[in-house]
Amino acid sequence: MSALPDQNRLIIFDTTLRDGEQSPGASMTRDEKVRIARQLERLRVDVIEAGFAAASPGDFEAIRAISGAVRESTICSLSRANDRDIARAAEALAPAARKRIHTFIATSPLHMQMKLRMEPEQVLEQAKLAIRYARHHTDDIEFSPEDGSRSDEEFLCRVLEAVIAEGATTINFPDTVGYAVPEQFGERIRRLRERVPNSDKAIWSVHCHNDLGLAVANSLAGVAIGGARQIECTINGLGERAGNTSLEEVVMALRTRHDYFNLAVGIDTTQIVPASKMVSQITGFAVQPNKAVVGANAFAHASGIHQDGILKARETYEIMRAEDVGWTTNKIVLGKLSGRNAFKARLQELGIELESEQEVNAAFARFKELADRKAEIFDEDIMALVSSADHEQAGETYRLVSLAQRSETGALPHAKIVFAVDGKEVSAESSGDGPVDAVITAIESVVKSGAEQVLFSINAISNGPQSQGEVTIRLSHSGRIVNGVGADPDIIVASAKAYLAGLNKLHSKVERVNPQGV
Repeated sequence: MSALPDQNRLIIFDTTLRDGEQSPGASMTRDEKVRIARQLERLRVDVIEAGFAAASPGDFEAIRAISGAVRESTICSLSRANDRDIARAAEALAPAARKRIHTFIATSPLHMQMKLRMEPEQVLEQAKLAIRYARHHTDDIEFSPEDGSRSDEEFLCRVLEAVIAEGATTINFPDTVGYAVPEQFGERIRRLRERVPNSDKAIWSVHCHNDLGLAVANSLAGVAIGGARQIECTINGLGERAGNTSLEEVVMALRTRHDYFNLAVGIDTTQIVPASKMVSQITGFAVQPNKAVVGANAFAHASGIHQDGILKARETYEIMRAEDVGWTTNKIVLGKLSGRNAFKARLQELGIELESEQEVNAAFARFKELADRKAEIFDEDIMALVSSADHEQAGETYRLVSLAQRSETGALPHAKIVFAVDGKEVSAESSGDGPVDAVITAIESVVKSGAEQVLFSINAISNGPQSQGEVTIRLSHSGRIVNGVGADPDIIVASAKAYLAGLNKLHSKVERVNPQGV
């Protein structure tokens, strides 16, 4: 990746596992990250930013695991512009067939003064030293001037010229706070490329946040006007605050409007919807129905005029085909008569690689249990089975054993629950304003977590009345925010699983630090 690419080829850099994970409550386990990374490899993403190695031991181990599991995509770790971070990134990336270190330092007057407490000349020198040190570990080095869209242009030119001279092979221009507007953003990059004498020695990249809903537009302007040849993005636009540039939207914009952009991407677009569903189920962040490309309504037509036009000629109201992004290729129906080999083969097709036969057997047992309760099992059900088990087992302190609840018109709902605490079964019961409230109140009467519930979300995993319900509960306690996810045909049971999964995460001793990135 250090060589300059064909100017008609656009590099797709996915940061779902790093910047996407900075969404409150979206932190993932190592195994979940590896599963997503494998799906990104099937998607043919060029660069996977696997995490921030110096942020936590968990991030370090996840990057190392991904570096060993993925062979086709370049694996990248973010680092601040200091020797310790860079060395930690290099160590985590050691098993990777292709590796990149992405280092950054803030360059806006506001960030330099208020956050770094550094003078511009100190920032310039630190940026140069960071690239110089990173060169000892890899030839593929990316540099980002954090808060670039609010940085002084003269100073930016000096910094970018210096880091390219030191060996930076990719220059990423970030709109860190989503402040830019497309025309200005594109022109800014164009001017920088014209003014920096050695700009042709590096690939130029864009990294946009969606605070004003302009991340995709800004990224495409950076490409079309500014001449950037890498876009940094996330699956479903996941990311802190309002999120990041959405991979599916920029890829399909480039493909659908090839007449305008005249740029090729290496993405296998049929893997977009499977990637979207996997990220949504693992993180607990549901995709809105009207989300472009991957929303449930993206290819739905309710208007009679539209329906008539579609029946006569699809092109009248559709500019993309649903099957081209994976809407019809990711469906398989299994049932109670399906065997272990068929189930195991489908796990592999979905990119779910369980570490032992014992785990496969446990997953198959859960599959059989679900098949006794609903006639058809879809891909989404299988992913939910594994994802839900991951949420339940990660640092498992609490585990659901059984649940009984009673709810009828005119009577206060009541729940009785049995759950394990460190392997020992306890029981509790309570009434509540609703059946879910009764379950949670019963759990809290034992655990007394003091957590604040800040989100309760229900999502149907597949279509039809037999669909499993997937519940996401977001909990906040002492500054930590976590998501618990649970799935079950019974939505009350799913709610209990989700709440206990959230408590498990809160109870975990693994602390996660998220230094602000680009």
